[in-house]
Amino acid sequence: MTIYTKKQQTIAEKIGKNPGISNWKDWKWQLAHSINDIGTFERLIGVSFTDVEKTSIQETIAKFPLSITPYYLSLIDRANYATDPIFRQSFPSPQELRVTSCDHTDPLDEDADSPAPGITHRYPDRVLFHISNTCSMYCRHCTRKRKVGDRDSIPGREEIAKGLDYIRGTPVVRDVLLSGGDPLMLSDDYLDWILGELRAIPHVQVIRIGSRMPVVLPYRITDRLVSVLKKHHPLWLNTHFNHPREITSSAREALTRLADAGIPLGNQTVLLAGLNDCPMIIKTLVQRLVENRVRPYYLYQCDLSEGLSHFRTPVGKGMEIMESLIGHTSGFAVPTYVIDAPGGGGKIPVMPNYLITLATNKVVLRNYEGVITTYQEPDNYEPVFCDRNCSDCKLELSLEGTEEYAAIGIERLLSDFDDAISLTPEDNDRMKRRNHE
Repeated sequence: MTIYTKKQQTIAEKIGKNPGISNWKDWKWQLAHSINDIGTFERLIGVSFTDVEKTSIQETIAKFPLSITPYYLSLIDRANYATDPIFRQSFPSPQELRVTSCDHTDPLDEDADSPAPGITHRYPDRVLFHISNTCSMYCRHCTRKRKVGDRDSIPGREEIAKGLDYIRGTPVVRDVLLSGGDPLMLSDDYLDWILGELRAIPHVQVIRIGSRMPVVLPYRITDRLVSVLKKHHPLWLNTHFNHPREITSSAREALTRLADAGIPLGNQTVLLAGLNDCPMIIKTLVQRLVENRVRPYYLYQCDLSEGLSHFRTPVGKGMEIMESLIGHTSGFAVPTYVIDAPGGGGKIPVMPNYLITLATNKVVLRNYEGVITTYQEPDNYEPVFCDRNCSDCKLELSLEGTEEYAAIGIERLLSDFDDAISLTPEDNDRMKRRNHE
């Protein structure tokens, strides 16, 4: 039996169309009834803004649109909405209109690194493929505010085809990350077509999808969608939880469906001032993620995009949080803290330093407790001489997968890795009698 919260039932009834809660878990119904204006927000959540507040909020919406799914709206703590992490990620703030001297429309120079429509080719062996510019919710901290919500720039099939052509013609590309917007805003069939075209390219080894649907609209993770994704393994999915309160029963159900389908899951968290810039919050978040089979992947320093200055923290806050994680929780629960370099420099890891100094044959280190220790280097290490002629290497460079070795005949009885104790001919009468019993 499906159980809904009282707040969800109230919101569903207030929406008015198709009254009641029966359509709540239909992701298309959720999208059709997204909250896009101040008045609807006030009516559904039960709060009121002053006329002055409404004017400043409306000015923000005029530049950076508002869109919240009823599901995500239902998670807002009405009694403390102004400081609520759900509210702050989803509802416009006049502070978004404050532009500082270091803000950029496209801080990561994604457009400059675009050799074909929809493609950002920054790293040698992988590309970012923008296949959608729409999202189920417009996150207030989005680094691509310049694109999201711009319905005039939604890529069509012809533009997608040009991006696919670039990938086909660039053999160095072994990893394709589908991004947006949110790729899961596309229909199952359209997504299936794109994934099929990518999977047919011989040099594409891995396909990744970046989506916030498990967080803001978990009902999108349907059985049919999962069956489509499963067809195109190896396929990975990275999502975007920023606070433990986002890991609801519905979110856990969506993550379970994906994980049970053999899809490796990762999470990319953005460090946001006044929202999750607390060691306890991030530790709780990463531990709940791994509990749901999601590997914390990155902790991002907030980008220098226009409208995000009020969300940015000092880098020292991120370092403090990393110190509270390393050694204090499971290693696979610790994300890599990165700054996405302005100007297209890519992700730069920024981690606490545990190497104090080193000498010819000794390294001095410190651990998470502050204990200082040493590691003795080998006295007789002689590196293998490498002439960089990899194609003819006869030394260590053996990269092809090793075939599993199966012994045959008498060799099976002599080997240590086969547990056979006897060999019996197929026409043995004794075995025939056993089979008939």
